[in-house]
Amino acid sequence: MRVSQALSSRPGVTVAVVAMATGLNVELARDAGFAVPAAGPTDLLVAVRAESADALEDAAEELDRQFAALARGGRAADAPGESPPRTTRAAARAWDASLVLVSVPGEHAFAEAMDAVEAGLSVMIFSDNVPVEQEVLLKRRARERGVLVMGPDCGTAVVGGAGLGFANVLRPGPVGVVAASGTGAQQVTCLLDHAGTGVSHVLGVGGRDLSSAVAGASTLAALSALDADPATELIVLISKPPAPEVAEVVRRAVDGLSTPVVTALLGPGQDDLTAATEKALRALGVPVPEWPCWTTPQQARDAGLRGLYSGGTLCAEAGIIAGDGAFTDFGDDEYTLGRPHPMIDPTVRLEALERASGVVLLDVVLGHAADPDPSARLAPAIARAAGRGAAVVVALVGTGSDPQGLHRQAGALVEAGASVFTSNAAAARHAASLVRRAL
Repeated sequence: MRVSQALSSRPGVTVAVVAMATGLNVELARDAGFAVPAAGPTDLLVAVRAESADALEDAAEELDRQFAALARGGRAADAPGESPPRTTRAAARAWDASLVLVSVPGEHAFAEAMDAVEAGLSVMIFSDNVPVEQEVLLKRRARERGVLVMGPDCGTAVVGGAGLGFANVLRPGPVGVVAASGTGAQQVTCLLDHAGTGVSHVLGVGGRDLSSAVAGASTLAALSALDADPATELIVLISKPPAPEVAEVVRRAVDGLSTPVVTALLGPGQDDLTAATEKALRALGVPVPEWPCWTTPQQARDAGLRGLYSGGTLCAEAGIIAGDGAFTDFGDDEYTLGRPHPMIDPTVRLEALERASGVVLLDVVLGHAADPDPSARLAPAIARAAGRGAAVVVALVGTGSDPQGLHRQAGALVEAGASVFTSNAAAARHAASLVRRAL
């Protein structure tokens, strides 16, 4: 996905697709006018269209540079004559691993994850579009093997200071996080970082873990693991609205832990993510700061509220707080099937922004693996929306150490006409106030 984006940004390149040759990706390439030869899902599909032969040659050179950079970032080459591992279990034995990260098309994730679990390894499944029945089987077997399954659709984790998936640059500290939400975890940990407090571990469990079907299997295991961790002084538990009966099971488990737990189980009458973070800070005896924000004078011509989100929990939180409006999570499975996540490639969300009016609320999430410069494409679209009479409000989730530059991103978004908040809850309340003002 990153390579596709790098090629697309080259002068003279009109279309660039670099992806595994799954049926959907092949279909998308053919729809774009490419003649794709016979290929299977384990093949790499590269399709580039350019305005000139020189631009095409430049794109080919950039492709070589990108692949070379990826190779340098990987494991050293195998010794001469040594065959590379052919299965996850064999690779784990060869490399003395304790954790496996699975990031393959969803239809192939189950086999790789089960291979890891059977080898006695914990696994983070970044892949989405994994059937819930497979998730239940994986987590049942993980419990029997005494390992943890993070995911499927686990976007964020931090284990022993190492970020996996979409991960912000966070300071180490005493807070352990269990999250059935990637962007929810990022919001809480970034706010903790703004307050000068760090994390021990962030254990994502997948957005469906607290559903009736999955019954909190990984949440209960992760809570137990953090409770036994001497570096964790406080646990924060985060989830989209859980199934009520599962929430009750988790609450009983929390009552039996020796480590204090602050819960952020989103829903009407429950704490939002910012309020939960503030509770955690008070429990640690840390002062609650003023959350950074940058506002501009705004007036919307229309009173409608449109939420265009890349994070599902942030989207749910904003909808609960605002109380009215149309909210879309562009990171949901239906939008990411065969497409990059909007935190990597914002194309689909930008198309929606170009059609939006009234008050528009959206999130911008920084950190490793996310768009290296989200404001570069977003700011011009915000300026056009403001020119149409829309009022744009941004929840900017990140830390001062993230590679995109929190203050640089905020400055570009504000200059384009947006009001920017580091608290998604504060952004939603501000957006709702602009709607009321426009009535």
